[in-house]
Amino acid sequence: MYATAYRSMKWHNHLTLHLIKALQDCFESDYYADKVIEWHFKRQKKWGSRDRRFFAENYYELVRYWRKYVVLSGHSWSCNLKLPPESYNLILATFLYDKYGELPDCVEFKEFSSKKFEARKDELTDLKEVESIPDWLQSMGTEIYQKKWPDLLHQLNTPAVIYLRANTLKATVSEVVRQLKAEGVAAEPCPEAGTPGIKLLERKNVFILEPFKKGLFEVQDLGSQVISEFLKVEKGQRVLDACAGAGGKTLHIAALMKNKGKVIASDIHEWKLKELRRRSSRAGVDIIECKLLNQKLIKRLAGSIDRVLLDVPCSGLGVLRRNPDTKWKFTPERLEELIKIQQEILLTNSRVLEKGGVLVYATCSLLPQENQDQVQWFLNQSPGVWKLDKEQQLLPDQFNSDAFYMARILRVK
Repeated sequence: MYATAYRSMKWHNHLTLHLIKALQDCFESDYYADKVIEWHFKRQKKWGSRDRRFFAENYYELVRYWRKYVVLSGHSWSCNLKLPPESYNLILATFLYDKYGELPDCVEFKEFSSKKFEARKDELTDLKEVESIPDWLQSMGTEIYQKKWPDLLHQLNTPAVIYLRANTLKATVSEVVRQLKAEGVAAEPCPEAGTPGIKLLERKNVFILEPFKKGLFEVQDLGSQVISEFLKVEKGQRVLDACAGAGGKTLHIAALMKNKGKVIASDIHEWKLKELRRRSSRAGVDIIECKLLNQKLIKRLAGSIDRVLLDVPCSGLGVLRRNPDTKWKFTPERLEELIKIQQEILLTNSRVLEKGGVLVYATCSLLPQENQDQVQWFLNQSPGVWKLDKEQQLLPDQFNSDAFYMARILRVK
């Protein structure tokens, strides 16, 4: 299919040049992969949907399998990812030949040799090169998941499925699926997850659709939706979403509460809360109060909250499908920093819960250091005050979603 698409489209020189520039932006300038795509699309307003899709798919696949194609191109692997500018041309040629079996004639790839490529490919057997991960992650993943690691790693290299969440304040799942179909978008419900989730059967820009503009759905991974359900909120409660970000889970919580009660969404970034206010308006939610997260807010809320969601900053290794560059830019040193931040967030925000309240600690991580170990550390800080009710590690093979960890903790004293 890919080879046919490749031959049937006119591979313009500018697409090749932009791919090289995008890779340099990601690896040399250290910009996030999704932001690089966003910038290139903004600058190339004349690109049609086919050019955009072709460019984005090839770019993300190169980022995802960067180590593999660096090695196949004949370069020695270096963890600092810095390569001479002229190397990108050869790496791109290696990728295109591997994927399509030929090279476009619009650009001269002088250094590429199909004979050398085939010889290197025959010798490529090391898992960390085949699936493209850094050495430290290979060692850590093997230690934690043992025989399951190769399959899990392969799943994390699979492009992400696009899931929607029906906004049940405005429409049912079946109504949203029906309206999407009327817009020419194939989709199906996901009842196995126990959420108002909807799976897109083809990639589409859903943000331009009328049902989205009316607030009938949000784009949200199925695993992320499971976390909001895990909190077990009820109508009329007071809820704190302490790391709300742009509010995907906050909006879901408000819908689960039937828009009755109070949801306090806090974050350290005002621009994220501004985006949440905009999304709340579109969704028809009026119980969300956005507040900057600080000690003053925690002191004011102390002992008055029924539910707390802590979707803490983490390594992000569970969402490599969507952010493949994370594995190249994250380090074990950063993990140690995050563990301390997570512990501080747990200690600080748990103070707002009243007796009988529920705290859900969540990450998009695969690492027990950020998950089970952190929960056990928290419980040990105040013996008898907290009780672990349930924990769950959600892996991609369960719902074909991103990987998440969640723990529901009860305040018993």
